[in-house]
Amino acid sequence: MKIRQNIRHFATKKALTMPVIGDIATEKMVNLHVRIFGERADADRREEREDHMAAFFECTFDTYLAALDDGFPEAEAREITHVQANFDFYNHGWTEMMEIPVDEIETHYERYEEFFERYDIDIANPLGSFRTIDIPDAPATLEKLDEPDHPHAEAGFDDDVYVEDDHGDVGVGGADEPEDVDVSAAPGLQDVDNVDEETV
Repeated sequence: MKIRQNIRHFATKKALTMPVIGDIATEKMVNLHVRIFGERADADRREEREDHMAAFFECTFDTYLAALDDGFPEAEAREITHVQANFDFYNHGWTEMMEIPVDEIETHYERYEEFFERYDIDIANPLGSFRTIDIPDAPATLEKLDEPDHPHAEAGFDDDVYVEDDHGDVGVGGADEPEDVDVSAAPGLQDVDNVDEETV
């Protein structure tokens, strides 16, 4: 999968791992992700998916922290949560929200299979043991899987985590974490509505 990474992501990581601030950062990041992925959904489908996405994304931040604890670098820990979300989108037929093509779902699972198995995660059960709260149902559009339209999916990045920096350069892996990251650079902690898609 191709994801972005810059100082905001490292600031968010720091915020999410701090006492008290971590809860605030999680709430803000959930709201951000619901907004961004909701805007990718068909306009008449957004509202009916919001409660589901909010609960689902809240759980994925526990996945993110677990992946960091397991030694994954920031880019891979974040990619794991995006893979979980794409499993969920796939299961619902929400193809217009997907970041990876339907035919790459299995490959992304296999890349993190050891981690996923440890936490009982699979494509059909994308949260596994991180499903710690009730996830509201939302209507599926499974018919879209027959001829998937996923304008936000980028193919050909299924063998590793590809990271795009602020200059638009893409490389494998991700940047080294800078020292003395200022947590105030974490997006959404000031005003989530002014954060753009490049943050997720």
